[in-house]
Amino acid sequence: MASFVYILGSDSSGRPRTYVGWTTDLDKRLAAHNTGTGAKSTRGRRWVLLYAERYQNRGQAMSREWHLKRARAFRKALTRAF
Repeated sequence: MASFVYILGSDSSGRPRTYVGWTTDLDKRLAAHNTGTGAKSTRGRRWVLLYAERYQNRGQAMSREWHLKRARAFRKALTRAF
């Protein structure tokens, strides 16, 4: 089953923030984050999809998620364009 790694961005608090995750359904997952049923750290903010990559399986997506969570310079560059 195809899986996706994604980076969300929010500027609700006046300070840009990013969130990295993985899912099998991007639209459903973004809606969950924006309605407060996503990850605890994303509640109370309005999120937009900044970046996504598609992978063949869950393991590949989870591995890439791990690397993107540590790529602060890449995430910061994404927030500048947002």
